[in-house]
Amino acid sequence: MVFQAKDIMDPDFLTVDEDSDALSCARRMVAARKGYAVLTRGGVPGSGGIATEWDFLEKIVAPALDPARVRMKQIASPELRSCSPDTPTDEVATTMADLGIRRMLVRSGDRVVGVISSKSVLAVFRQYIDRLSSEIAGFQSQARPLG
Repeated sequence: MVFQAKDIMDPDFLTVDEDSDALSCARRMVAARKGYAVLTRGGVPGSGGIATEWDFLEKIVAPALDPARVRMKQIASPELRSCSPDTPTDEVATTMADLGIRRMLVRSGDRVVGVISSKSVLAVFRQYIDRLSSEIAGFQSQARPLG
């Protein structure tokens, strides 16, 4: 069975307006248990970039800024990588590893339909490895000794 991006994406992703303050965004991220927020500009998800927990650490916490005064567009990563819902997961994983990113948007046309995280990629490959291991064990138990 070949998994595709649509099989492992999270369709329930967090969006925040790019003009929101970082403190409000952080509180929403905690409440939603998400390590990122997809920024919107003019109500369009992804148009304002993406902000991750690393952006908060690097751009607010480390320089000791007041998160209530920092706007999300100030800390967001504007470069968003995306794939289509039909992209095979091995291609998604390769792209994420090659680029050193932990999240990728899934787009259907111009519309963001989900987010893939490195955690979801690892989970699907773990399932694949577990299933493959079980099949190999089954073949080994069916094998007859020679002689």
